[in-house]
Amino acid sequence: MAGHAQGDRAQLKRAAFIANRSGTAYDYFLPAAKQAASALGIDLTSYPVGNPEEVERTIAAIAREPNSGLLFPPDNTMFVYWDLVLRLAAKYRLPAVFSEREMVKAGGLMAYYTDRRDQYRLAAGYVDRILRGAQPADLPVQTPVKYVTILNLRTAKELGLTVPPVLLVSADEVIE
Repeated sequence: MAGHAQGDRAQLKRAAFIANRSGTAYDYFLPAAKQAASALGIDLTSYPVGNPEEVERTIAAIAREPNSGLLFPPDNTMFVYWDLVLRLAAKYRLPAVFSEREMVKAGGLMAYYTDRRDQYRLAAGYVDRILRGAQPADLPVQTPVKYVTILNLRTAKELGLTVPPVLLVSADEVIE
């Protein structure tokens, strides 16, 4: 997505990966986020936070850097502070990508996450196999295969972003 700065097309240059350092999301998602950012030519910096003051300081510091955005992996700490995060993203006009639909419905720009219904279906299959006598240790590890993308066009417009048509067409849900 591109933003418009005084008529010029501005590209996202840096992103902040914000999560609670003591949570599993931080270590689990950070390597993949760094790899994806690098492939896109985006400078990704991780910011471990654990309380509202750290969240506020971090987002305010990020806002001072032009062409920046926010990335929030699945993290219960950020879900607890979602009102604060959304308020600050709007105040500083920062695009923010989340892992929860609720955040986008409440004003976040975008969410990308695994399809939970598909995960529950896979889990039910595991339960069935275990109840039929399979040993849990013998069951294969399955990774999610279905993902959901949600985009908030109202937020994109407020941020002055142009949404590529391919993203609009491929999104599972577009909030207008």
